[in-house]
Amino acid sequence: MLQIGDIAPNFSLPNQGEQIVHLSDFRGKKLIIYFYLKDDTPACTKEACSFRDRYKDFQKQNAEILGISCDSPKSHREFIDKFNLPFQLLSDCNTKIANQWGAYGEKNVYGRNYMGIHRMTYLIDECRKIKYIFLKVSPAGHASEVLSKLNCLC
Repeated sequence: MLQIGDIAPNFSLPNQGEQIVHLSDFRGKKLIIYFYLKDDTPACTKEACSFRDRYKDFQKQNAEILGISCDSPKSHREFIDKFNLPFQLLSDCNTKIANQWGAYGEKNVYGRNYMGIHRMTYLIDECRKIKYIFLKVSPAGHASEVLSKLNCLC
Protein backbone atom coordinates (compact mmCIF):
# COMPACT_ATOMS: atom_id res chain seq x y z
CA MET A 1 0.00 0.00 0.00
CA LEU A 2 1.11 3.55 -0.64
CA GLN A 3 2.21 5.62 2.35
CA ILE A 4 2.07 9.26 3.35
CA GLY A 5 5.03 11.00 1.73
CA ASP A 6 5.10 8.70 -1.31
CA ILE A 7 4.79 10.15 -4.78
CA ALA A 8 1.44 9.07 -6.18
CA PRO A 9 2.03 6.73 -9.13
CA ASN A 10 0.67 7.86 -12.46
CA PHE A 11 -2.29 6.02 -13.94
CA SER A 12 -4.43 6.08 -17.04
CA LEU A 13 -8.13 5.25 -16.70
CA PRO A 14 -11.24 5.97 -18.76
CA ASN A 15 -13.73 8.46 -17.36
CA GLN A 16 -17.49 8.58 -17.75
CA GLY A 17 -17.05 9.85 -21.33
CA GLU A 18 -14.57 7.07 -22.14
CA GLN A 19 -11.75 9.62 -22.40
CA ILE A 20 -8.46 8.51 -20.88
CA VAL A 21 -7.51 10.47 -17.76
CA HIS A 22 -3.94 10.47 -16.43
CA LEU A 23 -2.95 11.49 -12.93
CA SER A 24 -0.31 13.68 -14.57
CA ASP A 25 -3.12 15.71 -16.21
CA PHE A 26 -3.59 17.43 -12.84
CA ARG A 27 -0.06 18.72 -12.38
CA GLY A 28 -0.11 21.84 -10.21
CA LYS A 29 -3.45 20.97 -8.55
CA LYS A 30 -4.24 19.24 -5.31
CA LEU A 31 -6.15 16.00 -5.79
CA ILE A 32 -8.68 14.07 -3.80
CA ILE A 33 -8.83 10.52 -5.13
CA TYR A 34 -11.52 8.44 -3.54
CA PHE A 35 -12.12 4.76 -4.12
CA TYR A 36 -15.70 3.60 -3.72
CA LEU A 37 -17.60 0.37 -4.14
CA LYS A 38 -20.41 0.90 -6.63
CA ASP A 39 -22.33 3.60 -8.46
CA ASP A 40 -25.84 4.46 -7.26
CA THR A 41 -25.76 2.48 -4.01
CA PRO A 42 -26.85 4.18 -0.78
CA ALA A 43 -23.47 4.71 0.92
CA CYS A 44 -21.59 5.51 -2.29
CA THR A 45 -24.28 7.97 -3.34
CA LYS A 46 -24.09 9.67 0.06
CA GLU A 47 -20.30 9.98 -0.30
CA ALA A 48 -20.43 11.28 -3.89
CA CYS A 49 -23.16 13.79 -3.07
CA SER A 50 -21.21 15.07 -0.07
CA PHE A 51 -18.28 15.79 -2.40
CA ARG A 52 -20.71 17.39 -4.87
CA ASP A 53 -22.19 19.63 -2.18
CA ARG A 54 -18.73 20.88 -1.11
CA TYR A 55 -17.22 20.92 -4.62
CA LYS A 56 -16.89 24.72 -4.79
CA ASP A 57 -15.02 24.68 -1.47
CA PHE A 58 -12.55 22.18 -2.95
CA GLN A 59 -12.13 24.31 -6.07
CA LYS A 60 -11.30 27.35 -3.91
CA GLN A 61 -8.39 25.31 -2.55
CA ASN A 62 -7.12 24.50 -6.09
CA ALA A 63 -8.23 20.90 -5.64
CA GLU A 64 -9.88 18.45 -7.99
CA ILE A 65 -11.84 15.33 -7.06
CA LEU A 66 -11.65 11.97 -8.84
CA GLY A 67 -13.77 8.97 -7.89
CA ILE A 68 -12.58 5.49 -8.85
CA SER A 69 -14.57 2.25 -8.86
CA CYS A 70 -14.85 -0.93 -10.93
CA ASP A 71 -18.00 0.32 -12.65
CA SER A 72 -18.09 0.95 -16.39
CA PRO A 73 -17.93 4.41 -18.01
CA LYS A 74 -21.63 4.00 -18.91
CA SER A 75 -22.55 3.32 -15.28
CA HIS A 76 -20.49 6.36 -14.21
CA ARG A 77 -22.25 8.54 -16.80
CA GLU A 78 -25.67 7.50 -15.49
CA PHE A 79 -24.57 8.07 -11.87
CA ILE A 80 -23.19 11.53 -12.70
CA ASP A 81 -26.34 12.49 -14.60
CA LYS A 82 -28.70 11.19 -11.92
CA PHE A 83 -27.00 13.10 -9.07
CA ASN A 84 -25.50 16.05 -11.00
CA LEU A 85 -21.95 15.23 -9.95
CA PRO A 86 -19.48 17.94 -11.09
CA PHE A 87 -16.32 15.78 -11.00
CA GLN A 88 -15.01 12.85 -13.02
CA LEU A 89 -15.51 9.20 -12.18
CA LEU A 90 -12.91 6.76 -13.46
CA SER A 91 -13.35 3.10 -14.39
CA ASP A 92 -10.86 0.62 -12.98
CA CYS A 93 -12.64 -2.46 -14.33
CA ASN A 94 -9.65 -4.78 -13.89
CA THR A 95 -8.82 -3.32 -10.40
CA LYS A 96 -5.21 -2.73 -11.43
CA ILE A 97 -5.09 0.80 -9.96
CA ALA A 98 -7.11 -0.15 -6.87
CA ASN A 99 -4.59 -2.95 -6.24
CA GLN A 100 -1.62 -0.65 -6.79
CA TRP A 101 -3.08 1.97 -4.45
CA GLY A 102 -4.05 -0.54 -1.73
CA ALA A 103 -7.78 -0.08 -2.23
CA TYR A 104 -8.57 -3.63 -3.33
CA GLY A 105 -8.36 -6.75 -1.21
CA GLU A 106 -10.11 -9.23 0.97
CA LYS A 107 -13.24 -8.08 2.76
CA ASN A 108 -15.44 -9.69 5.34
CA VAL A 109 -19.10 -8.72 5.51
CA TYR A 110 -21.50 -10.64 7.73
CA GLY A 111 -19.01 -13.51 7.98
CA ARG A 112 -18.60 -13.80 4.21
CA ASN A 113 -15.11 -13.29 2.75
CA TYR A 114 -14.69 -11.90 -0.74
CA MET A 115 -12.42 -9.61 -2.76
CA GLY A 116 -13.50 -6.04 -3.37
CA ILE A 117 -12.83 -2.32 -3.22
CA HIS A 118 -12.05 -0.76 0.15
CA ARG A 119 -13.61 2.66 0.65
CA MET A 120 -10.61 4.97 1.06
CA THR A 121 -9.41 8.42 0.02
CA TYR A 122 -6.04 9.92 -0.83
CA LEU A 123 -5.18 13.61 -0.47
CA ILE A 124 -2.36 14.55 -2.86
CA ASP A 125 -0.52 17.86 -3.12
CA GLU A 126 0.46 19.80 -6.24
CA CYS A 127 3.76 17.88 -6.50
CA ARG A 128 1.96 14.49 -6.45
CA LYS A 129 3.05 13.77 -2.88
CA ILE A 130 0.55 11.83 -0.77
CA LYS A 131 -0.26 14.06 2.19
CA TYR A 132 -3.03 12.08 3.87
CA ILE A 133 -4.77 8.70 3.55
CA PHE A 134 -8.28 8.16 4.86
CA LEU A 135 -8.86 4.47 5.63
CA LYS A 136 -12.20 2.80 6.38
CA VAL A 137 -14.11 5.89 5.32
CA SER A 138 -17.57 6.60 6.65
CA PRO A 139 -19.52 8.31 3.83
CA ALA A 140 -21.45 10.69 6.10
CA GLY A 141 -19.40 13.86 6.56
CA HIS A 142 -16.41 12.52 4.65
CA ALA A 143 -16.17 15.49 2.29
CA SER A 144 -15.99 17.88 5.26
CA GLU A 145 -13.31 15.71 6.86
CA VAL A 146 -11.23 15.78 3.65
CA LEU A 147 -11.75 19.52 3.25
CA SER A 148 -10.54 20.08 6.81
CA LYS A 149 -7.27 18.23 6.06
CA LEU A 150 -6.97 20.06 2.74
CA ASN A 151 -7.24 23.41 4.52
CA CYS A 152 -4.25 22.44 6.67
CA LEU A 153 -2.07 22.07 3.55
CA CYS A 154 -2.42 25.71 2.57
